Amino acid sequence: MQSTDWPAKHCAALREYRALGMSFSQIAKAINAKFKTAYSRSAAIGRAKRMGLTGPGRRKDGLKHWLERPAKAKARRLFGPRERHAPAYKPPTPVAERTKMAILRCVEIEPRHLRLVDLEASDCRYPYGGDENGEAITFCGHPRRPGSSYCAPHFHLTRGPDARSARATGAVSLRSVAAA
Repeated sequence: MQSTDWPAKHCAALREYRALGMSFSQIAKAINAKFKTAYSRSAAIGRAKRMGLTGPGRRKDGLKHWLERPAKAKARRLFGPRERHAPAYKPPTPVAERTKMAILRCVEIEPRHLRLVDLEASDCRYPYGGDENGEAITFCGHPRRPGSSYCAPHFHLTRGPDARSARATGAVSLRSVAAA
């Protein structure tokens, strides 16, 4: 790494070459050739900044470099925005009236209307009520079909007559784990 202190002769040469309008890479090459040094372009820029010789776009004639460059022509767009045309005929949008959902109830069985807290483990859990605000929800309460939460009529009402239970009807083995 080179020292940041330049000899006075090198600084004078830098000032002279900069006044001539030379680029920093040209200045570094000229100083290296004249004094047998190995200054880089970056070293010349850094030293010129410390000496106050640089500024944004400084030239020997005082013009900024961006003033000398011709303005770039705007590129032409090959495709402009497409015109939007409304279709000549627009069919009217059909308006569907809201229909009230039919409440499915099983006619084969009369529910027992049990509350949730009154249900046993083997009772049907098909809900009734709760359609209106504040109306209590009750449950069928008849004996459940094996492997289902519903009695046979409610099971077929919700899934169809040919449906089998989604639950596996095999024995479940539980393993006890001793706490450490």
